[in-house]
Amino acid sequence: MLQLEQELKSNAYPGRGIVIGRSANGKYAVTAYFIMGRSANSRNRVFVTEGEGIRTQAFDPSKLEDPSLIIYAPVRVLGNKTIVTNGDQTDTIYEGMDKQLTFEHVPAQQRIRAGRPQLYTENFRYHAHRERQVQLRYVHSEE
Repeated sequence: MLQLEQELKSNAYPGRGIVIGRSANGKYAVTAYFIMGRSANSRNRVFVTEGEGIRTQAFDPSKLEDPSLIIYAPVRVLGNKTIVTNGDQTDTIYEGMDKQLTFEHVPAQQRIRAGRPQLYTENFRYHAHRERQVQLRYVHSEE
């Protein structure tokens, strides 16, 4: 089993991450999400609470360069479901599940913004149903 503290200490740039586990008594799914940034634009963001989830926002709005790259909701809650991703596909999953699509049937690709080339980055999706199951899906960029 990986030791998270050791993995993070040995990696100069872990980027964005989702940590998934269970509570000490084994009854609850526990999730942590973290971000780092290399560029000044990526370092200029903080988490804020939005409903039962979180989203990013600019720490200093006057220094914000391209919000489409750094502003997104990595954690959203829909009823008894918690959705966590490493990008703006959280909204795609939330909207699909709100229309009664299952987690597996929501389109995998990230949203593509007009005027911006497709970015080929790995996407991770995590869905926890409070009473039953936990699902993790690695989405290759071309899926």
